[in-house]
Amino acid sequence: MAAPILVIDEGTTGTRALVIDERSRILGQSYREFTQHHPAPDRVEHDAEEIWQATLACIGDALGAAGLTADGVAAVGITNQRATTVVWDRDTGDPIPPAIVWQDTRTSARVEELRETWGAKAYEHIGLVLASVYSSLSLEWILANVEGAAARAEAGKLAFGTIDSWLIHRLTGGRVHAIGASNASVTGSYDLTRGEWYGEWLAHLGVPVSMFPEVRDDSGDFGTTDPAVLGAAIPITSAIADQHAALFAQGCFEPGTVKCTHGTGTFLDMTIGDTPTISGRGINTIIAWRLDGQTTYAMEGYAASTGSAVQWLRDGAGLIDNAAETSELATAVEDNGGVVFVPALTGLSAPDWDGYARGTIVGISPGTRREHLVRACLEGIVYSIRDFTETMAEDAGLPIVSMRVDGGAAQNDFLMQFQADVLGCEVVRPENIEATSLGAAYLAGLAVGVWDSPEDCLATRAIADHTFHPALTEAQREAGYRLWRRGVDRARGWAAP
Repeated sequence: MAAPILVIDEGTTGTRALVIDERSRILGQSYREFTQHHPAPDRVEHDAEEIWQATLACIGDALGAAGLTADGVAAVGITNQRATTVVWDRDTGDPIPPAIVWQDTRTSARVEELRETWGAKAYEHIGLVLASVYSSLSLEWILANVEGAAARAEAGKLAFGTIDSWLIHRLTGGRVHAIGASNASVTGSYDLTRGEWYGEWLAHLGVPVSMFPEVRDDSGDFGTTDPAVLGAAIPITSAIADQHAALFAQGCFEPGTVKCTHGTGTFLDMTIGDTPTISGRGINTIIAWRLDGQTTYAMEGYAASTGSAVQWLRDGAGLIDNAAETSELATAVEDNGGVVFVPALTGLSAPDWDGYARGTIVGISPGTRREHLVRACLEGIVYSIRDFTETMAEDAGLPIVSMRVDGGAAQNDFLMQFQADVLGCEVVRPENIEATSLGAAYLAGLAVGVWDSPEDCLATRAIADHTFHPALTEAQREAGYRLWRRGVDRARGWAAP
């Protein structure tokens, strides 16, 4: 039997390390949350050093749970939250705070300034709607607001990376500054039409291209771990963004295949093939993965605050003790009681793209119970997806008839059935919903011969736990959606100056 793969799965709220064998089984795993910093209402920050220390701890725990040491694994695979901006000193390796998280909206005003002159132009090259999630805009902010950062960047003393690059830097003892193609494509800095960093755009922002990492295949050579770090020299052979990893693990290799990941946010991705098609209607085009020098593209729509809205029900509002109980609470009432919950806690993403929108609950009456609020929150997650699925299908010319789901909330039966009802397609839930980690493991294993082909990877995976079929009539579906859009109208622009 081949040695297993060590996977580092960096989420938005926590770090997970897993040991996965050639039969897709998890032999050991560990998870630790890290601090979410909110120094202002529009800011979400992480401490990159804290993430690194949590990663080291999780690796040790996962290897211990699997009964292994570092020299007992075949390779390391990395998957990560996307577009979070980390800057560090090339000489010392120390991060330059803050790490600006993809949910952060401090650059919303800058987005509005740039939209008229750069919105359409950038979209044509980068494939992304101009939004505050861009790492390039976060970099512009850091260089303008962190003392001495601009001069150090111009002198070539600062390096930029997303979380994969940061981990590769630390794991290799500072020897490698690289990024996977999938992560590069969602920085808002990569020109899909030329296959290189978008120099003209970065020059306009005053961000030196010299800060940027080398773009490599998502499955391939990212150096080896420094023995002083993990105790052994292990090849790092995958670095892929989380949504793209899940798309791969769900077997969405053919154009028109779709997966939906429910995490901190909800991301829906459709594989479109080897040619990037730019929507022009608010849907993003991304690199799904680059394998053996061949690029596969996907279209994507996402809602930034869905799982985090459920977290708010627990930690902010105190309406639930844990996310698992939401399914039972939602089914305890016949409907939402006229309540609409728009989970725009950090703004609206596709297709509205309003960084000033905020979370909104409307329709509360004397008869409203917490069950109605919980149900409305879960419904809001699904309606946030409905907002862009039809546009995506039309622009790709590929109807969505089946959707594969993963992520923690995929375990919620009410949510999955409502998703099938509102989107009018079957929803397929696999037995193992850790698709993100599996995708990173598969791509790492392909590079070192644990698996021979993508199809070989999937042959080891249990396919379906349950398939949900739509049960609403078209009239019921449309009536609910019209009410939802009224709620969205009230959420828009709430935090505008």
